[in-house]
Amino acid sequence: MKASQSSSKQPASESVNEKGTAPADWRFEALCRIRALIQEADPHIVEEVKWRKPSNAMRGVPVWSHGGIICTGETYKDKLKLTFAKGASLRDPASLFNASMEGSTRRAIDIFEGVEVEATAFKALIRAAVELNASLKKTKSGRVS
Repeated sequence: MKASQSSSKQPASESVNEKGTAPADWRFEALCRIRALIQEADPHIVEEVKWRKPSNAMRGVPVWSHGGIICTGETYKDKLKLTFAKGASLRDPASLFNASMEGSTRRAIDIFEGVEVEATAFKALIRAAVELNASLKKTKSGRVS
């Protein structure tokens, strides 16, 4: 994944792996698998660690973006939550979304210990989110997609 353009930020791989955005347990392993799938889906996605605060032990939250936020990865005691910023606008034929279903904008995938996300469907969801961001950007700039 690409590093942030800011010179004060480390490359994403160092930020997530060395800074420890997830506790060193199954949640970290799951986050690493998700990161690999995101990179496979779109090598141009930018990963940053944002929102470092005491409530997340100053680990921050990994944020993946390409033309806008694609998704975030938050760790909780019992799960890893992947929140798609514009998830409500994405088709999800594999029914990966299993959380935050009531909203009109976001959707989330809660991953629990021992559960694997279906790789092909997840990568398709990432690609669809990138395409959605690109189409919205074209619409805002006055060009029709």
